[in-house]
Amino acid sequence: MSLFSKENRETFFSPLWKNNPVTMQVLGICSALAVTAKLEPALVMGLSVTIIVAVANLVISLLRNTIPNRIRIIVQLVVVAALVTIVSEFLKAFAYDVSVELSVFIGLIITNCILMGRLEAFAMANGPWASFLDGLGNGFGYATILVIVAAIREFLGSGTLLGKEIIGKEIYELGYMNNGLMLLAPMALIILGCIIWFQRAKNPELND
Repeated sequence: MSLFSKENRETFFSPLWKNNPVTMQVLGICSALAVTAKLEPALVMGLSVTIIVAVANLVISLLRNTIPNRIRIIVQLVVVAALVTIVSEFLKAFAYDVSVELSVFIGLIITNCILMGRLEAFAMANGPWASFLDGLGNGFGYATILVIVAAIREFLGSGTLLGKEIIGKEIYELGYMNNGLMLLAPMALIILGCIIWFQRAKNPELND
């Protein structure tokens, strides 16, 4: 089978939109609400989850024929925990401020339903390459939603993107004010709901 066969392309691209883990499967919602007040931590969180789910899928797929069924969940948790620890220590070493801002949420990646769902539903039944693509696709799908929500919240709530001022002082002098409500977690849920509505309105077949 070609590395980029139609089936493999579908495996990678499907989670980006029509089978997005956040908007269609409603997984990873907690972090989508908690880390999206600013774009930078959302980007880091999305990238971290993408790396972890892709590598975890690959490792579990390689080991799937040697893992006793009765301890498969334990093995999956050990693999994920090891990867989460590596990513957490890397962030502390090279992006300490973001690591502090994300706080416990990096550690809680181990409980992210997207990870365990892909390991159990896909990696345990498919080859390494397909599993790796599935992990990348679901990770990027998750990250895309986080970035969209975070960009909207930071822009409207703080007038910045990645900490850089976007709205000029002359706009504020005309009476414009940042919407502080955008920085509250409930607004993340509302924005996420709007994304889900838009997705389903544009693609009625997803409602079946």
